[in-house]
Amino acid sequence: MDERHRQSGKRGPSPGLASSLALVVGLLVASDAIAEPPAIGARDGLELVSAAARAWSADAALVYVENDEELVPPGRSQRWGYLFFSPSLGRSRAWSVRDRRISQAENLDMKFEAPPLAPHWLDSEAAVAAAEKAGGEKFRTEHHGRLVSMLLMRGAFSEGDPDATTWTLIYGAPGEPSLFVVVDAESGKVQRTWRG
Repeated sequence: MDERHRQSGKRGPSPGLASSLALVVGLLVASDAIAEPPAIGARDGLELVSAAARAWSADAALVYVENDEELVPPGRSQRWGYLFFSPSLGRSRAWSVRDRRISQAENLDMKFEAPPLAPHWLDSEAAVAAAEKAGGEKFRTEHHGRLVSMLLMRGAFSEGDPDATTWTLIYGAPGEPSLFVVVDAESGKVQRTWRG
């Protein structure tokens, strides 16, 4: 103990107190990590939002799916967004699923009439597996990039078949044009890729 502490009679924290503080801090950090919801595939929230959509309108049909938070391998996100359109109401409503619960629901102010998705679309993980083989993995490795967005829709980027339901995967990297990969959401075949 140095002279100042000896004179004032003050000492540093006891080893027992320091250990207790370290344990409390460790438990708080661990509880924060536990509180994070698991990343899920796009189909994992489908049953839940489909039931909510049917309660909203009997003829509601799923027309669009997108990751609402960052994607993690192998094609999962902590939050997915689902958009439904009701022909009888002439309206669209979006639901967001996080931690296997609906975290947000709202009507779209703009009219978004889109054709319904094919019912048997591949989950996000299968789409990522196809996109990675078609250049996604190479792009990430060479440019220190990552998969930024996944969009499931019908007809928008499809070549040849405007009615096809497709996943469009967008990879990004600093200072590089994005890589787009379009995967047929029923067959899993890559339809096209481009940079832009």
